[in-house]
Amino acid sequence: MTSPQRPRKVPLEKLHGLELPAAADMHVHLREGAMTELVVPTIRRGGVNTVFVMPNLVPPITTVKHCLAYKETLESLEPNVTFLMSLYLHPNISPETVIEAKRAGIAGIKSYPHGVTTHSDHGVMSYEHFYPVFEEMERQDMVLNLHGELPPSAGKDITVLNAEEAFLPTLLDLHQRFPKLRIILEHCTSAAAIEAVKSCGPTVAATITAHHLFLIVDDWAGDPHAFCKPVAKLPSDRRALLKTVVSGDSKFFFGTDSAPHRAETKRADRVAAGVFTQPHAVGFVIDALEQGVEMGVIKAEDVTKEKLENFLSEFGRSFYKVEDTRKERIVLSRPSDAVENLLRSADGSVEVVPFRRAKMTWGVSWR
Repeated sequence: MTSPQRPRKVPLEKLHGLELPAAADMHVHLREGAMTELVVPTIRRGGVNTVFVMPNLVPPITTVKHCLAYKETLESLEPNVTFLMSLYLHPNISPETVIEAKRAGIAGIKSYPHGVTTHSDHGVMSYEHFYPVFEEMERQDMVLNLHGELPPSAGKDITVLNAEEAFLPTLLDLHQRFPKLRIILEHCTSAAAIEAVKSCGPTVAATITAHHLFLIVDDWAGDPHAFCKPVAKLPSDRRALLKTVVSGDSKFFFGTDSAPHRAETKRADRVAAGVFTQPHAVGFVIDALEQGVEMGVIKAEDVTKEKLENFLSEFGRSFYKVEDTRKERIVLSRPSDAVENLLRSADGSVEVVPFRRAKMTWGVSWR
């Protein structure tokens, strides 16, 4: 005879019914075509009404015209989300492009080191070529978004596990050369990255994902749906991320790096890098903090309304200098439903496996 399942302990029960501002997710991948049509409607499901959109399409978004056309497509799919747009740092980007982009309302320019992640074939080989672009970005007050990894190198002993740490001197050098340039170290995964960002002035910040708050290297090594770039690292790094989220430090804010891939590309012999968290963006953060409390890494009293508001909403908007003109509110609810096993397009042509499939998660509703 099977014993009845015990109700799940909810260490953050106090958060049930808590009302917060709608979240701002400052790092998302929304892809193209049928995939875009599938994932864009899930943004608001996750408690988010503002997103910063990545430009690594095929071909990458390197012109203002292409960027604005993409934004129009996204807005047609979900008019109740504010889409902050970006260009892909590429030899075609010039100081004149920066000026044009600023006038068009484009928020940032994203740098991918060559070959480190999905659709980074056109990525940066050397930053020196782009110094004039960075100087103009400084003048125009645009954000430089850095994928903070160096490409693998056997000769330099650089692998996925230390690629982020190997990049940190580059971050510090760029900040020293362009001290007024607003720079974001995207999806930081390590204690070393957190300390590097802290050591910089107020123009340098970082995003922290939901999935890196759960994962260490052992998790993604056995699960293609938890594999991303940069990869999750040591337990000590996970602990540092959890503590940072509830630290109240305005240098760190929410950016899921939600990156959907077709299910079949997660089962091949060469696994695509990226996890899909968009439908449960805010809920996953609460889940992770709850695990942090259970592990004794943080305390329940560390998870306050003010700190959640700041990390999920206020700090990111402040750094990007954007207002929450929608003034919408979300309400948290204790776990009552499991994450779906699969998201499928209406015609069945696209299937995506969400992160933490079949696991119970915190929910959100719109006020």
